[in-house]
Amino acid sequence: MKISRHKHQQIRLKNGLIVLALLCAFGTLAWLSNRYKVETDITGNNSNSLSQASQKLLESLPGDIRLTAYIKKEPALRSQIAQLVDRYKRHKADLTLSFIDPDSQPDKTRELNIDATGAVIVEYQGRSEKLNFIDESSLTNALLQLANAGERWVTFLTGHGERAPDGIANFDLGQFGKELDRRKIKAQTINLATMPDIPRNSALLVLTAPAVPLLPAELELIKRYIRQGGNLLLLTDPGNRHLDALQQLIGLRQLPGTLVDSSSKLYGINDPSFVLASDYIRHPVTQGFQTITVYPVAAALEIGEETDFQAVVLLKSASQSWTETGPIAGKILFDADGDEKQGPLAFAYALTRPSTSSGQVLSTSSDKEPLEQRIIVTGDGDFLSNSYIGNVGNLDIGLRMVNWLIHDDRFIDIPAKIATDKSLQLSQISVAVIGFGFLVVIPFLLMGAGFYIWRKRKQR
Repeated sequence: MKISRHKHQQIRLKNGLIVLALLCAFGTLAWLSNRYKVETDITGNNSNSLSQASQKLLESLPGDIRLTAYIKKEPALRSQIAQLVDRYKRHKADLTLSFIDPDSQPDKTRELNIDATGAVIVEYQGRSEKLNFIDESSLTNALLQLANAGERWVTFLTGHGERAPDGIANFDLGQFGKELDRRKIKAQTINLATMPDIPRNSALLVLTAPAVPLLPAELELIKRYIRQGGNLLLLTDPGNRHLDALQQLIGLRQLPGTLVDSSSKLYGINDPSFVLASDYIRHPVTQGFQTITVYPVAAALEIGEETDFQAVVLLKSASQSWTETGPIAGKILFDADGDEKQGPLAFAYALTRPSTSSGQVLSTSSDKEPLEQRIIVTGDGDFLSNSYIGNVGNLDIGLRMVNWLIHDDRFIDIPAKIATDKSLQLSQISVAVIGFGFLVVIPFLLMGAGFYIWRKRKQR
């Protein structure tokens, strides 16, 4: 059949218009895909979407949120963080994420106390939170803390050689005080010898091991504060007996000697007086917390039977630990015949009881819940000092303690999303049928179809 020149030109024009129409369609789709973003999560358990709790929180947050990830140039890790943040951006367009290589800004990294593993700084309305580990649960709860954090006051007792919240000496708590201030938790100091009353705006009283005994009148003021339901953070040290009267009032007793832990060698620490904690008992302070914490020179604590507080062991030593009553030098061994006690041993307690009107600033997460007095006692104060606060999770556990003590511990429980279709259970017959089909039947069908088409063309 012969095609005329005019007909040939019509066919070429028609084909050209079809190609042009296709190019226009693809161009329009490309433009629309850049301008409008539509995503659909088709997984069975919505594993690529935010939970309803996170979505509801984002809808209630006015203003922009800024995330700064101090992460080295590791594409896989940065991509993982970006994918998580993208889920939040779907519900809050003014949430931004930026990446900074910690090596490019060493001064800023040091100021923020960021270690080699990196961290993510979450900033909202002039407040900030640092996340050493980021997932939906940690990020959502960081936003919750920032959204509900008003200005709160914490009072540190001074005048007896205590650790200062603004001090720069190695044993002081200056770095911890800066971290509290970044979270709008204001630290103030008080000398009860010159100002015989604890400020009424204080949500928490912090006592660190004093170098000299407190005056009897000062002890009575603090005892009255405790009896009236005031919240307390007591950081003692081995051999320091100046706070024994307050510990007895609470129902605690400090065991003789210093905690030593032979398992610290496994982490490259040659000093057995360094106690490590990694297995935490379930408590609001340690909920979702999995980082190791280090406690140099800690004392073991024991709760008495006659106390009206509900006590929970917050930190405990390993089974290889014991209370060493002798000098910690050379080779030391556990003395079962003496006053030494074998681990695991508690060296931090969290205590609670229903509180009457304390005259102090106490808040609750719900007006319907009764006020609750909260106290934490630790057998070590060095872990929050300028020398050791940067060790692994020390800063985080300290901030968690303070947040819980001032009743700023609201937590959104994000349930883990477990895939329902991770595995496919097949019977042996099904496996045999699928294997035979893919390895034998389908190849022969393809070969047969090819042979049939070849024969047809050959017969033309």
